[in-house]
Amino acid sequence: MPFKGFTAINLLGTLFVHPGVYLSDELMNHERIHTAQQREMLFIFFYLAYCVEWLVRLTMRGNAYRNISFEREAYANQRNLNYLKHRRHYAWRNYMKQTTHQRKTHSK
Repeated sequence: MPFKGFTAINLLGTLFVHPGVYLSDELMNHERIHTAQQREMLFIFFYLAYCVEWLVRLTMRGNAYRNISFEREAYANQRNLNYLKHRRHYAWRNYMKQTTHQRKTHSK
């Protein structure tokens, strides 16, 4: 734990990290954003919504994981270490419509 290819996973507000992974301020902030998302959705609804959105995103172009609104909010704000001080509840909803594929042109 976490799964291969991931440096860390946040389950119920507890962070599991591969041995030897450096917990940068950005990584910690990313995971704290997930904890805020989980809390506001009473944990169980977060995981249900996360899984449903991932399944829907699998049918779309682009990387399903990176296009999940929860991940998009966390990645977009992980460098802003003050983000959680002013984050609005359910801010992840602002990331639902537009995918990363729509925002960026392919370099491949």
